Amino acid sequence: MSEYFVGLMSGTSMDGVDAVVVDFSASPPVLSAAEIMPIPPSIREKIVALSTPGDGEIERLGSLDVELGRLFADAVAAVVERAGLAAEDIRAIGSHGQTIRHEPTAAIPFTLQIGDPNVIAQQTGIATVADFRRRDMAVGGQGAPLAPAYHHWFLGAKRGVVVNVGGMANVTIISSVGDVSVRGFDTGPGNVLMDSWAERSLGERMDRDGDFARQGRISNQLLEAMFEEPFFSQLPPKSTGRERFNKQWLETYSSEIESLPPEDVAATLCELTARTIAASLQGQDVEERSLWVCGGGVHNSFLLQRLRANLAGWVVNSAEVVGMDPDWVEAMAFAWLARQTLRGESGNLPSVTGGAQSVILGAIFPVKSNRS
Repeated sequence: MSEYFVGLMSGTSMDGVDAVVVDFSASPPVLSAAEIMPIPPSIREKIVALSTPGDGEIERLGSLDVELGRLFADAVAAVVERAGLAAEDIRAIGSHGQTIRHEPTAAIPFTLQIGDPNVIAQQTGIATVADFRRRDMAVGGQGAPLAPAYHHWFLGAKRGVVVNVGGMANVTIISSVGDVSVRGFDTGPGNVLMDSWAERSLGERMDRDGDFARQGRISNQLLEAMFEEPFFSQLPPKSTGRERFNKQWLETYSSEIESLPPEDVAATLCELTARTIAASLQGQDVEERSLWVCGGGVHNSFLLQRLRANLAGWVVNSAEVVGMDPDWVEAMAFAWLARQTLRGESGNLPSVTGGAQSVILGAIFPVKSNRS
């Protein structure tokens, strides 16, 4: 019997809403359909504006919460139709939501994801599970990253490292060496700074395949200055987001940047992502030096080249080599997390987030017509 769940992921790249239908009755689970719902420029501008402190935040947050809920619901409708299914065929939706603030190290730690799950459930007629991060933070965790639990479940006995390069980058280390079998944490910027620079220099949303960065030379002076960022030397557990790494962060290095050709800055930002990922793995107990890349960064061949250069002795490949679809694995993780919640099973890994215990994540927004 089929066991369909929908996963929704809108990450820090803010380029679109990833929506998937996953059948968990199969082993490994089957990706039945996938869809990207573009985020309209007007909504993207509102997300960017709300991700940093400003005036009128409560009003802007309230309206954007509903707008995103509608957009997420449209993405669900599109992907369910693509799968050839109806709403009653879907057990539940797992919606990560759009992060607008993530402050796990604040005096009073908090995180906030929007995209009203009430709207999603009502508009789709499908039970919705959302607000996954805050329960982990309630037990002292970082609330992120959450995908490592799914990576571990999916990979089973395989040993190696999954790196997701979205707006931010995070690693999942699966090893039988050391005290714990799974560790994971954010390493810092993934595509966010490269995308920001491409938009400024090229008028494009991204540097496709790293072609622009490939033309430049890495500035060691700029790279060393950026490496002074305290987050990079912080020990795990740790997580981050756009509230730290953004255009304003780049502007703090304006004196160094303005003296360089734009392609050199692009090359240096790509190197920053590659080198911070590589540096994060130094001193970690890793028995199998295999790095499996997923997220948008997997399509940047220059980034993969720089990862290989910084990880001597490692085999760096797309996550496809271990059966993971690199473009959809994060959305699939939230479909799985919704399944965990409905089953009354935990979704966080204390060895990753630093939480005091494993807990059931998220809140369920039910509908009468959906299967229980």
